[in-house]
Amino acid sequence: MTLAELTRLAARVAELELRVARHADTVDAGASEGATSTANFSAHRTRQTRTETHRKMRLSAALEARPVLRGALSTGAVRLDQARVIAAAVEAVPVEHADRAEGLLIRFAADHDPKTLTVLGRRILAYVDPEAADAHEAKLVDQEERRAAQSTRLTMADDGHGRVHGRFTIPARHAAMLKKALLAIAAPKHRASVDGGQGERRPTAKRLGQAFCEYVERYPADRLPQTGGGNATVVVTMDLSTLAGGVKAARLDTGETVSGSEARRLACEAGIIPAVLGGMSQVLDLGRKTRFHTRSQRIAMGIEQGGCAAVGCYWPPGLCHAHHAIPWSRGGDTSVKDGILLCPRHHTHAHDSTYSTTRTPDGKVAFARHR
Repeated sequence: MTLAELTRLAARVAELELRVARHADTVDAGASEGATSTANFSAHRTRQTRTETHRKMRLSAALEARPVLRGALSTGAVRLDQARVIAAAVEAVPVEHADRAEGLLIRFAADHDPKTLTVLGRRILAYVDPEAADAHEAKLVDQEERRAAQSTRLTMADDGHGRVHGRFTIPARHAAMLKKALLAIAAPKHRASVDGGQGERRPTAKRLGQAFCEYVERYPADRLPQTGGGNATVVVTMDLSTLAGGVKAARLDTGETVSGSEARRLACEAGIIPAVLGGMSQVLDLGRKTRFHTRSQRIAMGIEQGGCAAVGCYWPPGLCHAHHAIPWSRGGDTSVKDGILLCPRHHTHAHDSTYSTTRTPDGKVAFARHR
């Protein structure tokens, strides 16, 4: 078959490229141009990304140490991505089993794609040395879990048009848990029972995105850690007329604006507190009865102040401390009126005698250090 022949030809060309790359690295080909590495030199000359050329350099070094694997790639018996998987798997096994593991994985490559080959590579000792296989896999899993924990990341960026784009890297076990939860919410039978109709035949990317939003909304707020004196609860601020069916937009305590219809929907969900202006409210002024601000007071202060009251500081209310404008020890009241939200750093300054504070006309706090 022509396609299969072309695939084998591509593997042979890839092996030749890697062999040349290894030689270039050995003679430090980029030195004459002042390149910091052969990989960077190659990236510049071949218009590839540095990430890709560094990957090729690492594989070329691995193939130099594994001539059997390099030979298999040069004949097209394994593809480039399969060779990369085999090299990594062989490197992970004990030295005394490396050659036999290499030979077995090359044989397996004839029938398995790189993904399946990766799974086989993890368990290759089960074929080579069954007694050591379980301990070896346990060691690999432990190493992977530690690396996954260290590389865990989450980034989110607001595009300014009502959408937030994000990326994350999480351990595989947590990804499996998240995926299972989202699939349960997006499952066709579940959607049909909730929405009516037949529902989509399979969860699409859009459906999974909607399921993720539903998952976030329905997570029990009382199970979240305490921040700023209360659970990490989103507060929706709206006029009483909006709650009753008006069209005026509402605002979240995190700064985002939502439509009136969305605010009414959120007000019905667990973990969402509707702070209705003009309606009934909880007691917010406790005077001298207690020293620390209550959860209700902190929520009200968050709505009014929006976060740290220090000039030029933008810490969100949930991460701020509730500060008494007039210290409690000097007769100050614990109330919304006399309470100030300050981030930990500015709260420290507020109690530091080397700083003086001034209230600005817009209710902010300006700090000045004495010379």
